[in-house]
Amino acid sequence: MKIIGVIPARFGSKRFVGKPLASINGKPMIQWVYEKASKSKYLDRVIVATDDMRIMRVVWNFGGEAMLTSRTLKSGTDRVAEVCKKMAAEIVVNIQGDEPLILARTIDQVILAMKKDNRLLMATAATPIRNLPGDDSQNIVKVVTDRFENALYFSRCDVPFHRNNRGFKGYLQHLGLYAYRSNFLLKLAKWKQTPLELSESLEQLRALERGIRIKVVRVHQPALGVDTKEDLEKVKKLL
Repeated sequence: MKIIGVIPARFGSKRFVGKPLASINGKPMIQWVYEKASKSKYLDRVIVATDDMRIMRVVWNFGGEAMLTSRTLKSGTDRVAEVCKKMAAEIVVNIQGDEPLILARTIDQVILAMKKDNRLLMATAATPIRNLPGDDSQNIVKVVTDRFENALYFSRCDVPFHRNNRGFKGYLQHLGLYAYRSNFLLKLAKWKQTPLELSESLEQLRALERGIRIKVVRVHQPALGVDTKEDLEKVKKLL
């Protein structure tokens, strides 16, 4: 079974232009993510999928592999799917390029979920959080699951709303990591965006709205991606 990891990395982020090349303690962020992913026990290959030659050159300079993708693609999922078309892999893992705190064991746990269940088309990860920051809570994607750890819903709202605390064990923060069967990923990229996806601006809802089961693997790792320059400073301290 061939398994590849793809790291989508776009230069022109609206909130943080050139984010993949931002320096973190002497190394560009994309290198941190690449090196963490390369420690996975199950990934046969790690590829950066980018729309910009500046990112390509940086990846080549630190010895990584990169592929140039179209600038017209609307999402990281589309970028990963474009790489998938050119690769003979059974499972493709989408590893966010702005998650320098990602752990190899987190990647491996999500892959294991796919390996254990041949019927599973898609899996992701989440980590427990006890307290949500007030005004910034919408920037944290929450997920609620059924008793079998399949996703019921992803939201930027605080879900579940707990009218009382009976049975409530804390929120789950979704981590931007996905594993797909390659043939399913190619279908997903072709499907039109759905109403809930557009409303929440969350790509994974496209699959849920079409009745696709998404396995949620609970992990324990720092849940801080880099969306802003303020996030970058926090990550520098943690690394």
